[in-house]
Amino acid sequence: MGTISENFSYSEFEASDVAVVMGIVNEITGEQVRSAVRALVVNVLQPLRDRCGTPLRINSGFRCPELNKAVGGAPASQHLIGEAADIAFAEPYRLALMVLELGLPFDQMILYPSFLHISHKKSGVQRRMVLYSRTYEGLKL
Repeated sequence: MGTISENFSYSEFEASDVAVVMGIVNEITGEQVRSAVRALVVNVLQPLRDRCGTPLRINSGFRCPELNKAVGGAPASQHLIGEAADIAFAEPYRLALMVLELGLPFDQMILYPSFLHISHKKSGVQRRMVLYSRTYEGLKL
């Protein structure tokens, strides 16, 4: 029950250095969240990984409310419901470009200097919003 796809597992979405340091149990307990994570992986992350041809490291996936607060996440963050992941990547712009080229169904993509935030709604219309963090100074899409 730990494997989602060829290259992703639920444990990657639960892993958090901040949670370990602060003693927070960041575990996916509900099927609704598990299903949302699965939809994100199947529809966006695995196709992106296949295109990229290199491992993608999730540096923040699912966040329980305590962890979300500890990392300064937005109160309504899609991380809380398993619909978002932050992917560490040396060139986030290149990764975002691949998402667009593949026509992947994303809700939001936010470019940061060293990672790409990407979300996918389990149900409803994907907004396909492309945003940039205040600290991002790279190329724009």
